[in-house]
Amino acid sequence: MSEGANREVHPAVFVLDERGHPLDLCHPARARRLPAVGRAVVVRHPPFVIRLKDRSVADSTVAGVQVGIDPGSKHTGLAIFTDRDGSRTGRYAIQFDHRGAAIRDKPASRAAYRRGRRSRNLRYRASRFSNRTKPKGWLAPSLRHRIETTMSQVARLTRWVPVIAVHVEKVSFDTHALSAGKPLEGVEYRQGTLAGYEVREYLLAKWGRTAAVNATRWALWRALEATGLPVATASGGRTKWNRSRTGAAKSHTLDALHVGDLDTVTTWPSTVLVAKATGRGSYARTRTDRYGFPRLRLPRTKQVKGFATGDLVRATVPTGKKAGVHTGRVAVRSTGSFNITTRHGTVQGVGHRHARLLQRADGHGYTTHPEARHGAASPPPPEGGGIHTGGT
Repeated sequence: MSEGANREVHPAVFVLDERGHPLDLCHPARARRLPAVGRAVVVRHPPFVIRLKDRSVADSTVAGVQVGIDPGSKHTGLAIFTDRDGSRTGRYAIQFDHRGAAIRDKPASRAAYRRGRRSRNLRYRASRFSNRTKPKGWLAPSLRHRIETTMSQVARLTRWVPVIAVHVEKVSFDTHALSAGKPLEGVEYRQGTLAGYEVREYLLAKWGRTAAVNATRWALWRALEATGLPVATASGGRTKWNRSRTGAAKSHTLDALHVGDLDTVTTWPSTVLVAKATGRGSYARTRTDRYGFPRLRLPRTKQVKGFATGDLVRATVPTGKKAGVHTGRVAVRSTGSFNITTRHGTVQGVGHRHARLLQRADGHGYTTHPEARHGAASPPPPEGGGIHTGGT
């Protein structure tokens, strides 16, 4: 398929029936009209989900969608698409930004505090590193976080869209394609069109890439198999070959759309929803100085005036320097004067009485950015951690 035949489309909207069961996605223009005429209500904002008041699954024809996953060390791409005889149509794209680096640094920081207290002959916890064994299949917390984050997002998607199959990159390259003396089925990898792509992925993995991504890919595959959904696997070399045939640019979400066996990709979403893992707060109720001593006491409760840090709110300020409508992620203060991070920046000192809750925090901050175009790198998220509030 030539590059000129591809075109970008608006991301689709998730639709639920009157009892909350997923239906097929709809066009954003139609999704805007349904709540306006009273036929639907808004369930979520990022991603935008509506629920019909007068439709049930029994009265509808649900074709279903498929999900492609491109696992990565820092980012994981996810694409929702429909497939008709090998021709894929991209409907929605999500990029997950993991926080593995922050998870890796916290235990190291705590260990440094403990070592410092021992050397200064202060009260400390005894060392406990010589009596611990790791179970089979153990993954470091920073690696396990990637699996759990991806699986939680897949579980959410199965509640919002009728997922019928999952495609995931299981390995970087196909070792069967590189083996000599074994019969190959389908495309003749070793002397065929995939030869260069599989060999290149193998050399990159051998001389430059970490084995952590491959370890998490296998663990992710096992977790996906446990869901009961049909799971198809493919190599990174095949994904790259598919993307070269369709003329798509390089990005995590477009890689997810091109995972596995396909003939062509007709369209893909023009906008990507970026879900950055922010965590759900900390159990620690103090802040420490550089030596590990407490310097700041935090409130005993995380909710203030019915709001918690990370909630999606819309604040309507009638007068003053902050007059206007501000929609974004809130950071609460005990005084009731909150900070709201929008796509344009952070608005400080907004009174709680002006804020209205749109959605509880789910451990992620949401932004949007345009999909990568051919010949250009994927653009970074906008500054300020802006929140995606619509989708229509």
